[in-house]
Order: sequence, then C-alpha cells, then structure tokens
Amino acid sequence: MKNILMVKANDRPAAESISSRMFETFFEEVKDNANLNVNVYDIYKEDMPYIGQDLFGAFGKMAANEELNEAEQRVIAANQKARDAFSEADVVVIAFPLWNLTIPAKLQTFIDYIFASGYAFKYDETGKMIALLPDKKIILLNARGGVYSTIETQAMEMSVNYLRNVFVGIFQNEIIDEIIIEGHNKAPEQAETIIQEGLEKVRQSAKRL
Repeated sequence: MKNILMVKANDRPAAESISSRMFETFFEEVKDNANLNVNVYDIYKEDMPYIGQDLFGAFGKMAANEELNEAEQRVIAANQKARDAFSEADVVVIAFPLWNLTIPAKLQTFIDYIFASGYAFKYDETGKMIALLPDKKIILLNARGGVYSTIETQAMEMSVNYLRNVFVGIFQNEIIDEIIIEGHNKAPEQAETIIQEGLEKVRQSAKRL
C-alpha cells in the first residue's frame, strides 16, 4: 500500500480559495482508494510554533539530558510530528496558494521542521551534501490569481520555485506532478474555464496514484 501525505496549506473555505478547491478535488479522488493510505496534515489545525531559540535550546538540552520547559516541549512535539508524517509518506501532496509572492508562513514552518541536517540531509567527510530521504515523490498543487509564468514575472514567484529548490535541489526528491492554476483573478471573464481546466488536471493527477 502506498502512503500519501496531503499537506493542506490554506485555511480558507473551498468556495473562496482555489488552492483549497485543489486540495478537496485531489482528496475526493484518493480518499476511497483501497491501494492508498491517505494522511491529511492540515497546517492550520496543527500546533506549529515558529522555529527559533525554543527549538534550538531544546536540542541542546536533549543532548545534555536536561529537562525541557513547556515551550521547548511544545515545539519539539510539533517538530517531531511533522517529521514523522513526512518520513512515513511515499508521496507528498502539497496544496498551497501564492501569497505576497511566497508561501504561507504556516507552510514555511512545516518546511522548517523537516529541512534539517541529520534528518533530510547530511554532509560527508568531504563536505558534500548527501540526501537522506531521496525516494519521496512530490506533487505540487498551486493557485495564484495573477500570472507568474511569463519571462517578465517568473523571477518574482517564490512559492513553487522555493518548493522546487527544497524538494529537488536539497532533498533530491522527484516532483511527479506540478499543477498550477493561475490568472483567474487577472482575467475574470476566463476564470471559470481556467479553474475547471486546472481542477481536471488535479483529478487526473490523483487518479494516476
């Protein structure tokens, strides 16, 4: 059985959010598939403190067998839960919007939890980076109301580009599908066609699992 981790990175209802509709469309196709074990990780329902001194201090205390305070226990638990979910997955599906040219802060925190030396990668004796979880397959489902795929605008887009760099560039994972719905706000007269064509691609992606 294939383990699917679906990361939901938008708390807006599907009626108001295209990336939420992409998530729901994909989920509906896979939830009853007997060959798939589907785990949903809704980052807006998870307790996910930002990484900082509480986490780094906790790591130091744990190495020294010292007791953690409440804040340190909280962030360690959140960090471990994200890593466990990612570790168990064969395929990771991330549905996320472009907000202010980048990803939501909550999704950044999820990435921060798993983007760690000793977990996702390590350095050998020559300083070369070695991926530790290279067999994961990634599916990116992104929505953006403007158009960021042109030569003039693509350098501004730091959501899909960022996740490509993380999962392919650092983790050495394979992106097996990347579906982007864009331009529906810029061209409202074409919005329904743009959205429906994109959602059909989402359905087909889910069926291929």
